[in-house]
Amino acid sequence: MESLRWSSLLPLLAMPVLLVAVQVLALLFATPFQSAGVVAFEDPESYANPVIFIAILLAFTLLLLVLLRHGQRKIISIIIAASIFLTLVYIFGAIVFALLGDIPGGFVLALLLSAMGTFVLYYYPEWYVIDSLGLLIAAGAASIFGISLDVVPVILLLVALAVYDAISVYKTRHMITLAEGVIADKAPILFIIPKRRDFSYRREEMGKIGEGERGAFIMGMGDLIMPSILVVSANMYTREAVIGTIAVPALGAMAGSLIGLVVLLAMVVKGKPQAGLPPLNGGAIIGFLVAYGLVALIL
Repeated sequence: MESLRWSSLLPLLAMPVLLVAVQVLALLFATPFQSAGVVAFEDPESYANPVIFIAILLAFTLLLLVLLRHGQRKIISIIIAASIFLTLVYIFGAIVFALLGDIPGGFVLALLLSAMGTFVLYYYPEWYVIDSLGLLIAAGAASIFGISLDVVPVILLLVALAVYDAISVYKTRHMITLAEGVIADKAPILFIIPKRRDFSYRREEMGKIGEGERGAFIMGMGDLIMPSILVVSANMYTREAVIGTIAVPALGAMAGSLIGLVVLLAMVVKGKPQAGLPPLNGGAIIGFLVAYGLVALIL
């Protein structure tokens, strides 16, 4: 069982920093992405959007589990690499458009940057490379879905995903099986926070989740993406009260997700695998509702 030591405090503090960084970057991306027309759904108010999102997620998870069961790790790596590449194309495409406008060759430039990013992730999957590009990917994904979904569909989505995450970790445990396969293949879809200076994600065997002492904390990208979607959505669609450029309900969602992360970390240090989305999504939703309610009372 992993115990809380002084050497573990810095990695634990790094996780809230990562969450805030994802959320701030996602907010910065929102306007340029919207201007570039990078959206996931045409109608942000449609209640069908969360259903479509979850259906795609379940189908993707099922595909990976079937491939993992049959030992098709190379195919899994190809699918994940393709997903990363396509996500980066959307992100770099919007960034190029925001910085340079609708220039000739802009799409080709985005393709080249995306190919380079994907290549680096797989050629040199060290923890700081994965975390750096993971920050960009997580923020980009959160921003795209945040501007594509109004607040109510986002809340419904986050509640459904929190329930699914709890079931998949504590009941069926298939998410643990999938995570172990991803870690064993060094797939770059995680955030890795080392506990010691000489840690190398490329060289170190991570072992099974929940067994023995690990050299790093592992957090799935989805744990940072999902609550950040609500932060972006709240900032886009609830503009009645704004501090600087950020809507008060969005600040409430940020604060709530941070509190949820603290609760999650208190459970993680016990050494057992934990479902991240129940406290993270729950905290973000409660924080949003409290802030939205305060704004409604004041105004």
